[in-house]
Amino acid sequence: MDEEITIIDTNTRNERIKNFFINNQKKLIIGFSVIILLIIVYIFMQEIKQRAKIELANEFSIITINFETEDKQITVDQLIKLINENDATYSPLALYFLIDNDLINNKSEINILFDKVINETNLDLEIKNLIIYKKALFNSNSSNENDLLQILNPIINSESVWRSHSLYLMAEYFYSKNQKQKAKEFFKKILLLPNANSDIKIEAQKRLNRDLGE
Repeated sequence: MDEEITIIDTNTRNERIKNFFINNQKKLIIGFSVIILLIIVYIFMQEIKQRAKIELANEFSIITINFETEDKQITVDQLIKLINENDATYSPLALYFLIDNDLINNKSEINILFDKVINETNLDLEIKNLIIYKKALFNSNSSNENDLLQILNPIINSESVWRSHSLYLMAEYFYSKNQKQKAKEFFKKILLLPNANSDIKIEAQKRLNRDLGE
């Protein structure tokens, strides 16, 4: 008896499944077609992105290889064009190349390019923080205290791996201005950080012991 009931239940379940597929055949075909189409589109988009990345890599290589023989302004224009691509890899590299080779003397123009990379490029958080730190480093010799803090505050007020570097930069800034109390406060903040860079921590302690009477 139990076996007969089991057979009936199985047959009923199979019949229901069969009827479901028959009754929803059109919907299922459309659904599967949409899924396949989305997969194809995704693969196609990834292929386009990969090709674009390769093109940018080739472009950056050509610009840097021809740098010595190319007209300076042509190189500048090409690198700015590359920055405007908002690529997470080659936009920062193009900016660094401009700075390292002193191709733009106008600091305001460099800062505009920094802001473009920081604000308009889809960067990993710590890469973004690194670029913010580099912007502060670039401006450290010419900015006042408020401007430098405004640049670095997003890092100083976070748990970033670049936090200790930023605090050290501010400490050295104040020390260079002979504002020793402020410098001391920032050096001490580094020592209290649980994730401070070990080399930065050692240098901060040295500075406190040797130059700030701690």
